[in-house]
Amino acid sequence: METINFSSSDERTFSILCHISALSGLVIPFGHIIGPLVFWLIKKDEYPEVDRQGKAALNFQISLTIYAIIAALLIVILIGFVLLALIGIFGIVMSIVAAVKTSNGARFSYPLSINIIS
Repeated sequence: METINFSSSDERTFSILCHISALSGLVIPFGHIIGPLVFWLIKKDEYPEVDRQGKAALNFQISLTIYAIIAALLIVILIGFVLLALIGIFGIVMSIVAAVKTSNGARFSYPLSINIIS
């Protein structure tokens, strides 16, 4: 497991916020993308780890959105309902796991994430 050497507590905090802010999508439409995007844009030039964590969080959230659109299309054959529920649960769990791992100073790679922002 690769560890992270944060230069300051602010870098750690903003790295965690990049992941956990995706949960705002539970309340705000597109909050799962807007939350990580805001924290990443604010601090990406100041802290290299926030840049890396923000990109990872955004790539994962955008990937989930793509998967959800595909699942929504599959509602026609009824499998979409189950897939949408699984995608939602998977997104919540992985965002929390990423925030906890980052808080503990461990690098986390999201599974099933498409590398859109590099």
